Amino acid sequence: MTKSAYRNKDKRTVKIDAYGDTHRELNAKLRDAVSNGTLRIELQNVYGQRYIGTDLDKPVEIEIFGVPGNDLGSFMDGPMIIVRGNAQDGCGNTMNNGEIIVHGHAGDIIGHSARGGKIFIREDVGYRAAIHMKEYRDKKPVLVVGGTAQDFFGEYMAGGIVILLGLNLKEGEHHKARFIGTGMHGGVIYLRGSVEDFQLGKEVGVAELDEQDRQVLQKYVGEFAAHFGYDAGEILKHKFTKLFPLYLRPYGRLYAY
Repeated sequence: MTKSAYRNKDKRTVKIDAYGDTHRELNAKLRDAVSNGTLRIELQNVYGQRYIGTDLDKPVEIEIFGVPGNDLGSFMDGPMIIVRGNAQDGCGNTMNNGEIIVHGHAGDIIGHSARGGKIFIREDVGYRAAIHMKEYRDKKPVLVVGGTAQDFFGEYMAGGIVILLGLNLKEGEHHKARFIGTGMHGGVIYLRGSVEDFQLGKEVGVAELDEQDRQVLQKYVGEFAAHFGYDAGEILKHKFTKLFPLYLRPYGRLYAY
């Protein structure tokens, strides 16, 4: 065991001081700890190291103190990652299963091509969040954002469930993202509050919630509230808008011969 990592007496928790580690060094320590049966890892002094948790496939809990770099939890299949701060771009890139919980903001392309698992962001996200999320049968990725988002939210979505809560918006204030759902051909987006028609991609339809939609919101808004100390009932009192794809292959004709 290196000086920057030490094991607790129960042999199931490891603390790692990431100060000065390259992303390769830090991830090597993570994989070593997980392979030894560690159930919980605390990462201290994280300053932008990329790919933390990439490709891990064990049900380990990783708690990060600091700001992880791009592609946090990419391709992961089972861990829970908790970030006590902000996250950068590509969080949950192509993740297959597990959970990422960010107690702050997150950058661009959050949930890019996610195939499963859940991502909860307490505050805002950047551009192209949920781009190309996908699903297969009952395997659906979930992204819940407590704040608002930048342009191209839900771009090219092929599946999954995305919820944008706008908890930081003032009364009567709209989400400002444009081109929401551009190229969307699967999945569903739920927006708390409202948007103008000009903000939506031409492939997106708008619908009222049905009972199944309400059950979905109750489940995932409930989980979001439990992670971040909100009252789910208060959040769910407000109006939600459902966005869905109008076409299965919106650009199919561009590739037809």
